[in-house]
Amino acid sequence: MTSDEWFDEIAARLAPQGVVAGKVFGKRALKADSKAFACLKGDLLAFRLGAGSPEHTAALAVPGAELFLPADNDRPFKDWVAVPVAAADSWPRWADAALAALHG
Repeated sequence: MTSDEWFDEIAARLAPQGVVAGKVFGKRALKADSKAFACLKGDLLAFRLGAGSPEHTAALAVPGAELFLPADNDRPFKDWVAVPVAAADSWPRWADAALAALHG
């Protein structure tokens, strides 16, 4: 599956929980309560997991994962982890965790 297909599948699965697809940073994003918690950038899906949380630490341990650079500059978003499509089978897990973190 492509990164867009994975994104669409996750969006459809989370729609009953009030999640909608939208845009943030000019990229496709998943939002709840008008707040983005996931953002697709090429073959990376970034999740807002909260710096220092167990989920954030675990996501960063995924091979190829990195802090999210939405604008390709040197200022990563420390609460966000970008996970590569090579690990897309873990994307639903991180989407669930990011949604839960958003709702506190």
